Amino acid sequence: MTAGTQDARRRAFVTGITGQDGSYLAEMLLAKGYEVHGLIRRSSTFNTSRIDHLYRDVHDEQSNLFLHYGDLSDGSRLATLLDSIQPQEVYNLAAQSHVRVSFDEPEYTGDATGLGAIRLLETIRMIGLHCRYYQASSSEMFGATPPPQNETTAFYPRSPYGAAKVYAYWVTRNYREGYGMFAVNGILFNHESPRRGETFVTRKITRAVARIAAGQQTELYMGNLDAIRDWGYAPEYVEAMWRMLQNDEPSDYVVATGTKYTVRDFLSTSFDRVGLDWEKYVKFDPRYLRPTEVDALIGDPSKARDVLGWTPKVHAPDLARLMVDADIEALKHEGRPWIDTVTWA
Repeated sequence: MTAGTQDARRRAFVTGITGQDGSYLAEMLLAKGYEVHGLIRRSSTFNTSRIDHLYRDVHDEQSNLFLHYGDLSDGSRLATLLDSIQPQEVYNLAAQSHVRVSFDEPEYTGDATGLGAIRLLETIRMIGLHCRYYQASSSEMFGATPPPQNETTAFYPRSPYGAAKVYAYWVTRNYREGYGMFAVNGILFNHESPRRGETFVTRKITRAVARIAAGQQTELYMGNLDAIRDWGYAPEYVEAMWRMLQNDEPSDYVVATGTKYTVRDFLSTSFDRVGLDWEKYVKFDPRYLRPTEVDALIGDPSKARDVLGWTPKVHAPDLARLMVDADIEALKHEGRPWIDTVTWA
């Protein structure tokens, strides 16, 4: 059986499928019986480690996951793919998503994170694809606006990444209101997991804790420890994405836990997990500071709870312990395949 020929199964198209959220979303959709198509960028090295456990040879008649080379900078390729796949659901998770890096690469961030969204939306409109569209928006759009932040809070981005996400947010609303598209924004606050990239602060911490506990590392250099964030668990957040597209009417939702923790809190809990005092190992490095800081992001997920029936179960302390445990286990498998597993309902 070839990709896209089984009409009985719902088809989803996922950009950013090799990232943290994309891998969990693909895993969940496959568990629900979807046929999943993912967009990946061509590289001379393999970059699919987060989804390798999901992949089956395309010649296998039971295969439900199909990967396609392409990029959000190439509108003609997007048109060809979407027209041939005809997905009922499109999830745009692709972005240059590292906030600190966006200051170093602002033009690329604007193109991939901002213009990538309008290329995808315009492709859907021009080929007449009848689908439901999910845009991965971000709490970084709120930036300097005081918490708690909800769907009506004013945006005040403090980074090129946040500004690019604001653009993508508004074009998604524009296409919904102007063309009647079922297009929604999921305004996700920080969400982490063992699959988080190693340069993001939470994973940087938990990986260092595992290595320090094993005697493989002696110091951890950090920037601002006073930043307040609302941290949740990525597998729970991708379920919220899916629920948004199953609702009768398109709307935008904040996805968060509603709780606040500092980077220092996350550090302390992570080091406590292995019985170590974080202050003996952590050193300050100004290179990790942003030109403009975001002091506090705390989401109000009331709408997601009331309309979608979504509630978070894992909060920052449990998340830190979960990630430390996973990085300790991953350390045992260095050089060999290993990935965390999630049980989907």
